Amino acid sequence: MRLASRTFIAVAAGVAATGASALQVGEPVGNFELLDQHGQAHELHYLSDMRAVALMAHSTSCDAVGDSVRRFEAMARAYADKGVAFLLVNSDGLADRRVIGDVSLPVLVDEARVIGESLGFGQVGETLIVDTDGWRVAHLGGEGFAPALDALLEGQVSASSGEGGTASLTAAGCPVATAQEDASAVTYVDDVAPILIENCVTCHRDGGIGPWAMKNYAIVRGFAPMIREVVRTQRMPPWHADPLHGAFANDRSLSAAQVRTLVHWAEAGAPRGEGDDPLAGYKREWPEWQMGEPDVVMDIPPFAVPATGVVEYQFPYISNPLDKDVWVRGAEILPGDRAAVHHVITSWLMPPREGGNPRERRRGGLGGYVPGMVAEENPDGTGTFLPAGSIIVFQMHYTPYGKATTDRSKFGLYLMDEPPEHKLSSAVLVNNKILIPPHAKAHSDTAERTFQRDVLVYDLLPHAHYRGKASEFRAFYPDGREEVLLSVPNYDFNWQTTYVLEKPKVLPAGTRVLHRTWWDNSAQNPANPDPAREVPWGLQSWDEMLFGVLSFRFLDDGPSAHEVADAAAN
Repeated sequence: MRLASRTFIAVAAGVAATGASALQVGEPVGNFELLDQHGQAHELHYLSDMRAVALMAHSTSCDAVGDSVRRFEAMARAYADKGVAFLLVNSDGLADRRVIGDVSLPVLVDEARVIGESLGFGQVGETLIVDTDGWRVAHLGGEGFAPALDALLEGQVSASSGEGGTASLTAAGCPVATAQEDASAVTYVDDVAPILIENCVTCHRDGGIGPWAMKNYAIVRGFAPMIREVVRTQRMPPWHADPLHGAFANDRSLSAAQVRTLVHWAEAGAPRGEGDDPLAGYKREWPEWQMGEPDVVMDIPPFAVPATGVVEYQFPYISNPLDKDVWVRGAEILPGDRAAVHHVITSWLMPPREGGNPRERRRGGLGGYVPGMVAEENPDGTGTFLPAGSIIVFQMHYTPYGKATTDRSKFGLYLMDEPPEHKLSSAVLVNNKILIPPHAKAHSDTAERTFQRDVLVYDLLPHAHYRGKASEFRAFYPDGREEVLLSVPNYDFNWQTTYVLEKPKVLPAGTRVLHRTWWDNSAQNPANPDPAREVPWGLQSWDEMLFGVLSFRFLDDGPSAHEVADAAAN
């Protein structure tokens, strides 16, 4: 039986701890998220269905780490059915997780070194036991933690005092690497404000999508604890691609050094420093349209969004106002009410020819909008075709937010003066037969496509709903090789990112691309509407999707852009 309150006695004297924020027995353990050696994301507080979490300090530079790992793995096997999660934390500052080697348990890679530091690890092999009832330290010491763990599981007082062999300090003896930085020297003026201007102000400004504006030191100082939390849990900045698989032109992640600076600054009490306030003096014009004033602006038919309830997808349409065929270099949606507009997908279609089959409609895509999207022009030398006489259709997903409103969104087109050298195409990988079992933590399914011609891939977009957990695009080449094009270990439904390759990727004819999505239908997923439900495919967010998109062009010396467009439309 679990006790409502528990007194923890301090850890045995002589156990090393580093950093001003080193934990002691009985203190709370802050949440964090890290990737393991296999690229899977692990969040500490996600393990709320466990009775305890055991964390051991790991290092690749310690010769004795193998013995410590083997003992820890043996403990994991012994407690496999007792509700204890076993994880290792590596704070070597590794940028490449592949050097970790063969370890059966997850090794969480703390590249910025701030997590191991805050956990108080001093030597490789030291172990911290976290009581998930309140997320407090129940034990911090060597590897002989079985008595302390048993006492915790039995609901008794944990006394890691060394008496009766409760804390045999058998750490490997190698020091845990720490960040070589004087945290007290980090200031808002010199160090933090430049990071915020470079990475955060684009959203956290007046009129931006961020919930508060970074206007000056006083405001930022008040949010310093939150900044520390969202950086440690990797919720901000919103970038979810695994850095070991591909390089992306729109990467908005922080460097390990920037993470250290922000976390250490917050932990030091958010010191201001001397000099003028960089944010208070920061001036920049934020255009209404991200790509500048469009060549053509169309009003999307207005829609009254109720304060509450469910709004079915809306499909308003307008006639193409242009009287000639055009090529489009970019498109942008300007939401009327950002709080109500979840996403927009724009396409065109041609009415069937007189006497023709009504199912044989010519159609094409024109882009869309999702929260946090940065509008950009099509890749150099490419364009999308829009024929005269077409109808432009908008798929509008509205989400009521407690206030009745009327959305008046706009659609902007940026036109090309001349036909492009290449037509930009899209490959949609979809599986509408998915069925996610109740309470499943990591159910997965796939969709695939084999390219029959050589293509050049520009970007990739994974899409799922509230239960989306992770996603991947993997290429299987005709010569037998396989490659992960994109891995998203911690998918976030609130940020529908299109990942733009820094260097476009050639996929030769015969390449099969497999798109896999994992869903979390458990109670540990805070966004899950109903863990007990078997979840099918569906448009609404409480249903699910397996939907991926690749933008590409054909590489062969095929027809002209006009001919390709006509062939694709027919």
